Amino acid sequence: MKKTATRIAIAVSICLLIGFLSGFATQTSVNDWYTTLNKPSFNPPNWIFAPVWTVLYILMGVSAGIVWAKGFYHIWVKTALYHFGFQLLFNALWSIMFFGFRNPFWGLLTILILLILILATIKWFKVVSKTAAYLLIPYLIWVSFATMLNYKIWVLN
Repeated sequence: MKKTATRIAIAVSICLLIGFLSGFATQTSVNDWYTTLNKPSFNPPNWIFAPVWTVLYILMGVSAGIVWAKGFYHIWVKTALYHFGFQLLFNALWSIMFFGFRNPFWGLLTILILLILILATIKWFKVVSKTAAYLLIPYLIWVSFATMLNYKIWVLN
């Protein structure tokens, strides 16, 4: 149990760190460029994003920690965590593309790849732990919503 808790704590810390670092790209544009964009009617208020992402990064970390605790020596665990790492990379890359480069089109391409990677991660996590896979469902739902939002912002601008 201690091994699992330690790995969850490390994984949550890594996910929160990635989120924190991604926030730098977001902050470069959220209060100026982003405010000038035409947005769809379903665009949530800006204040909602930080708490939602914080919860999602925690769930992602708990999920990854559960998988990691099954033993990194196992090929299925390695495969699952490699997929997790790639999706986490694209998660951060989206902030850079959309906010850092101020490019909704490249953000859209990046988030579409991210969606595919999240689905693959859920598939592999389910092989190792159904609980870990289910913990990623809110993340999948939010990124699906964010994809629709990104698409509409690209179309409207």
